[in-house]
Amino acid sequence: MHTPARTHLGHGTRRQVVLGLLASAATVTTLPPRLAVAQTDGDVADDGTPFSFDSLTEDMRAAAQEPFKPAKPVEGFLADFDYDDYQRVRFERERTRWAGEDDARFHLNAFHLGWLFKESVHLHEVSDGMSRPMKFSTRDFDYSNVTADIPADFEMPGVAGFRLMTALNRVDHYDELAAFLGASYFRALGRGNVYGLSARGLAVNTGMSNGEEFPRFTDFWIERPDTQSEAVVLYAALRSQSVTGAYRFVLRPGETTEVDVTMRLFLREDVQQLGIAPLTSMFLFGGADPGEFDDFRPAVHDSDHLVLNTRSGETFLRPLVNPARLGNSYLAAENPVSFGLVQRERDFENYLDAQAHYERRPSLMVEPVGEWGAGHVRLMEIPSDLEGNDNVVAFWVPAGATRAGDTFEFSYRLHWGMSPPGDHSSDHAQILRTRVGKGGVAGVREETDRKKFVIDYKGGLLSELPRDADIEPKVTVMRGDLAQAILSPIEGTDMWRLVIEAVPSGEESSMEIQAAVFGYGRTLSETWLYQWIGE
Repeated sequence: MHTPARTHLGHGTRRQVVLGLLASAATVTTLPPRLAVAQTDGDVADDGTPFSFDSLTEDMRAAAQEPFKPAKPVEGFLADFDYDDYQRVRFERERTRWAGEDDARFHLNAFHLGWLFKESVHLHEVSDGMSRPMKFSTRDFDYSNVTADIPADFEMPGVAGFRLMTALNRVDHYDELAAFLGASYFRALGRGNVYGLSARGLAVNTGMSNGEEFPRFTDFWIERPDTQSEAVVLYAALRSQSVTGAYRFVLRPGETTEVDVTMRLFLREDVQQLGIAPLTSMFLFGGADPGEFDDFRPAVHDSDHLVLNTRSGETFLRPLVNPARLGNSYLAAENPVSFGLVQRERDFENYLDAQAHYERRPSLMVEPVGEWGAGHVRLMEIPSDLEGNDNVVAFWVPAGATRAGDTFEFSYRLHWGMSPPGDHSSDHAQILRTRVGKGGVAGVREETDRKKFVIDYKGGLLSELPRDADIEPKVTVMRGDLAQAILSPIEGTDMWRLVIEAVPSGEESSMEIQAAVFGYGRTLSETWLYQWIGE
């Protein structure tokens, strides 16, 4: 195995469904200790087979040598579920796996098959190195509000996915910790969070000319937890037309929940672009892009910035926008320290949404383990007019070709939480906010092509400096001309403000702008990046 350094569901529809399912799950599947009793009939088969990550790896290696076989969709009553019926199905609380078994630290239940989720996912329990299939039937679900005819004691051909629960926020209450549902999507929560952005196992040809491919996790193996388990360990098989993969996940709940991922990939076909550690989020309006929405809320987004930390000690911060047309940004790096999509605005007043609570959506940072070599973080921003659409995608693209027969191994740690490591620079002044508007003098009518960008900084050495400090902004503009860049302290605060005005060149309808504050032989601020796209 080596790294490139030589060591679906559609966005909108899927997001609306999954957010609804996860939100409803919080009220029906979080269990206080000892409330549920252990299921003893039908959840795990009696026989078992040896299992290890290495054996799964060899299975996936062999599968890549065989023709791809698409999964067969479900049949019968499962195929007939409509939207309303599917939304009404609930997992029976007393059938929750591992609940009531000497207070196991983690509980599990499943998502029902049907409606948009027509391909079975198979779950297995691993104990003492032996794997046994976890079986589910119509006895595991509550259909009391469903109009469809449900056969009694019907054994399911699998499930759509599953959720894990633990005492995350209170010792007497089992909250949702993570959910795996749809293709290779999964989500996790830190303490105090509500579900927001998603991670994926792999992105294949996302945003490429030959069309995106959506690999899916077809099988999971979950190690049986006990009262001493500080983490839950699970494995997954990933399959698609072009690639197979063996995955290992270690989930450790906490203030910032950590998910260690090891992935071993085997390419069946040439791949135009591999996206490693892909993240999927939503930005509708707010902050750097207020849009023209007739909405009482000042902002609507799951994430508001892309962050990249490099080996040279720089922190690059890219405010997210909802562009008028598809936006692409490429941030090159060699062995990045971390990257991710973050939510920096944490006050309720920034959103005023008493249901969605965007101020509690987790930030998610990816910390590579080992040498990832050369590559770039690709950020895609897709125009959207609905907050139900996931319109922001970010992932690592390794340098070099990805050909049939290649094998790769990547390891990384995902940090989910309110302010995970790498979200903020510890050495530089942090960018608090970005505002964008028409250039020129406020309150004066004038015709101008200038665009104004206002960046506020706080922290680090910069906040300790006097007004006459020997510092200066360094600003570069691609496909445009810099008209002015003025840096000054904000009176009565420990913040500084940089005001940039720039003009697109000629017929260009986009600009790339970069800015940072320098002084005393060092970089004093995070490096601000912005892609302005005209109408």
